[in-house]
Amino acid sequence: MYHEPVLLKESIAGLNIKGEGVYIDATYGGGGHSREILKQIEKGSLIAFDQDQDALINEADDDRLILINQNFRYMKNFLKLYKAVPVDGILADLGVSSYQIDKPERGFSMRFEGTLDLRMNQKKDLSAKQVVNEYPVGRLKEIFWNYGELKNGSRVAIEIEKARNKTELTTTKQLQEATIKCAPKGLENKFYAKLFQALRIEVNDELGSLKDLLSQSVDLLDKGGRLVVISYHSLEDRLVKNFLKSGNFEGNIEKDFYGNPLVQFKLITKKPVIPTEEEIKRNRRARSAKLRIAEKI
Repeated sequence: MYHEPVLLKESIAGLNIKGEGVYIDATYGGGGHSREILKQIEKGSLIAFDQDQDALINEADDDRLILINQNFRYMKNFLKLYKAVPVDGILADLGVSSYQIDKPERGFSMRFEGTLDLRMNQKKDLSAKQVVNEYPVGRLKEIFWNYGELKNGSRVAIEIEKARNKTELTTTKQLQEATIKCAPKGLENKFYAKLFQALRIEVNDELGSLKDLLSQSVDLLDKGGRLVVISYHSLEDRLVKNFLKSGNFEGNIEKDFYGNPLVQFKLITKKPVIPTEEEIKRNRRARSAKLRIAEKI
C-alpha cells in the first residue's frame, strides 16, 4: 500500500456498509479505502476504478474485488456492463496519491526536478508540457485564474510566454524559474502549489470528471445508498457541496408546484468533516481534506 488513506474511519463509517452490499471505490490508488471496505462486506462486492496504470500494482487479491483501469467518469457504463446497478455506496477520494507525488518523472511534486507531465492517465495525449508551451496566453490566464485561483494569473501567463519564446519549458524546475518573479515573498510554496494545481486540473479535466461522477451517482445509487466524497481544494468542495444540497452545480434548490424542494440527497454531514490534528501530524496529505456524506432519497 503506498499511502495512508485520508479520513479512513470517517469515510468508511459514512458508507454505512451492509454485508451483502455492492460498493464502488472510484479512486483505488493504493487500495487503502478498498481494503477497509472488503473487511466489512461479507458476500457483497466491490468495484474499484483508477485511471493510473500504476495503481494496478496494488490490486488486492480478493475475489470480491473488480479493479477497472479507467477514469471514474465512465463508471456508469462499466457498472451496467457488470450488471451491478443499483449500488449501495460510492466512495471517492479526489486527492493525488503519494505514489504519483513521489515519482519525479510524473511531475506532480515541486520537491524534485521532474518532467512537466501531470497526467494521471499516462495514455492521455495532453500533458502539462503541452499546456505550458502551446496554449495561447489568454487561455493560460483563464486556467490560472479559474483553476489555481491565482490573482496574478495574467502576469504568470505573460512570464511563461517570455520564457517559452527563448526555450521550450520541459521540466518542473524550468517552470518554477520562469515564474519566480510572480511568487510572493515567503509564500512561494503556496504560489507554486496553486500553479501546479491549475495545470493538473486542466491536464486531467478533473472538474469535468467530478461533475460526471456526481451526476451519475443519482442514477447508480439505490434508495438509502451513500455517496462519500473527500475533496482537497475549494473548487472540488464547492461542486460537491452544491450538488449534494441541490442536485445541481450552482447550488440553486428548485421547488415543485407546492413549494417542496426537489432534492435527491439527504445530507448526513451538514458541515464537512475534517481530519484531526493528530491525523495531519501523521499524514500531511490530509491537511486540506474535507469529507462530505449524503444519502440517496
